[in-house]
Amino acid sequence: MDFDLIIFDCDGVLIDSEILSNRAEVELLKSFGIEFDLGDYMAQFVGKSTKDVLKTIEATHAVSLPAEFRRLAEKQIFTAFKTELQPIPGIFDLIDSIASRHAGANDIAKCVASSSSLSRLDITLKITGLLDRFSPHIFSAEQVSRGKPAPDLFLFAANKMQVSPDRCIVIEDSPYGVRAGVQAGMTVLGFTGGSHIQPGHAERLFDEGATDVCSNMSQVSDWLNRSS
Repeated sequence: MDFDLIIFDCDGVLIDSEILSNRAEVELLKSFGIEFDLGDYMAQFVGKSTKDVLKTIEATHAVSLPAEFRRLAEKQIFTAFKTELQPIPGIFDLIDSIASRHAGANDIAKCVASSSSLSRLDITLKITGLLDRFSPHIFSAEQVSRGKPAPDLFLFAANKMQVSPDRCIVIEDSPYGVRAGVQAGMTVLGFTGGSHIQPGHAERLFDEGATDVCSNMSQVSDWLNRSS
């Protein structure tokens, strides 16, 4: 079917950030006496908002993290981003192909809907040269009451873009994000091209209801071509 809106998750779909950000969070938690294996941490929390992650950690470890934890985490993450953050390979080619294929009357809209904060999205998309490709259509979990896996963020984005949910396709790398898109009544295309992806991840995305799973942006482009 044709789609009127493509909703991109950010971390792990537009930018290859998940290992960098999760590594920084794990290192900071260790300084507070809370230890996680990086792989286990990502398997449990990738795709969730920072607020929900910290809430879960505090509940399961019976601790109360200091108010400045988020600020300290962001500082460490941004330090890593400045020198190491890269866009997902092929994302610029995909965006250009979408623009050329749907130019004119058949134009298809695109936006970002991410668990990251608006301030972090502004920084990461600017670092990777993607901000101008999406601004001002960038939406964050901090704008809704419930983050992923609840459908609120995707429904909020569709409403802001004035597109019916059943005319939207979501591109997501996390099981929580796939679940959120499915619950929003949207078609969800799973993506496994980030450097954080582990064996068996595609199956997890299918289990949550992904229509298909692509391992690189060339496959995403081919899939969109077949569906338009």
